[in-house]
Amino acid sequence: MTIGEFSHLFEVPGHIAYFNTAYNAPLLRASRQALEVAAGLKSRPWERMPEHFFQDAEAIRQHCSSLFGGVPDNFAIIPAASYGVSTAARIIEPRLRRGDIILMLEQEFPSNVLPWLRVAAERDAEIVRVERPEDGNWTQAVLDRLESRARVASLPACHWTDGAQLDLAAISRACRSRDVVLSLDVTQSLGAVPIDLADVRPDFMVAAGYKWLLCPYGASFFYVDSRWHGARPLEEGWLTRAGSENFAGLVEYQENYRAGARRFDVGETCVTTLLPGAIEALTQIERWGIAKITGELDKITGRIERAVEDLGYGVLARDHRSPHILGLTCKEPQRLIGLLRANNVYVSQRGEAVRIAPHLHITEANIERLIESFHQAVSVAR
Repeated sequence: MTIGEFSHLFEVPGHIAYFNTAYNAPLLRASRQALEVAAGLKSRPWERMPEHFFQDAEAIRQHCSSLFGGVPDNFAIIPAASYGVSTAARIIEPRLRRGDIILMLEQEFPSNVLPWLRVAAERDAEIVRVERPEDGNWTQAVLDRLESRARVASLPACHWTDGAQLDLAAISRACRSRDVVLSLDVTQSLGAVPIDLADVRPDFMVAAGYKWLLCPYGASFFYVDSRWHGARPLEEGWLTRAGSENFAGLVEYQENYRAGARRFDVGETCVTTLLPGAIEALTQIERWGIAKITGELDKITGRIERAVEDLGYGVLARDHRSPHILGLTCKEPQRLIGLLRANNVYVSQRGEAVRIAPHLHITEANIERLIESFHQAVSVAR
């Protein structure tokens, strides 16, 4: 791969330097075209057969298994990360007792917090937030807080504000040895950084698709370990029940669910205007290979890091940050972001960090414009 080699697959204009994938990824041209075709099919409903209600969802399960590990039966199709986290929280809620601890990171994204706050209130459990470590080592900070009362660890692969990474394999081993349920929200890493599900072995894993997975809004994914396949789903949809392919027999209500994690699907897994766009995105990620995506994004963020390291910005230590996100700290982040935006350079502020998050639409010219804008910002500040 070379920088800019795949920019033609996206529709980002040449004068826009968009380094904000962690906020919202640009859609692939192929995905947009698939969405337009799918929308058109809704105008001809007589062409839609019962099997079409299941084909796209099954294709996505196959892609997820190929890309991330596990088997297709482990994946459910959901509309948002909060849906998956809420499902996991509902499954775990009856197992919690007064004083049990649900562990999460300080300043975690709300979707990975709010469902657990509700569960903690219902069960009189305790939310414990791991404070941001001064040395940037979130992994050790989490391991240090896995005390005897911990029952759930609800964690990301990297902190959403600045890309600080966690060693999920090490944390998973500690969780298993203590019988702690591991629930992951990998929205800010899945598709950009490899994950070895055979090694990490989470109980639950959720990812919103519209960021690093390049999917349209409303297409997200939920991994459920087989030990939980018999649990109660968040909703009771007819498409998730055994025999639902037989539309003529739907008046014979089924108590049994379809196999695996399909019981956790959102009711509208048959949404034709979303899933074809997601299939195109996952197919393209497979063509690239996640490891190669990681390597390319690492080159881009590393190059930016080296170019601004003498300008006075705070940067996480290399061995504590994820390769695809570069978080910088400065005195006036909003002012810096405003100056960048005036040059058509798009980044974001999350927490105290200015977050730089490229993807493969980035070109050499984009990088040069970003670096030049950082230098201009320092000159103006002086």
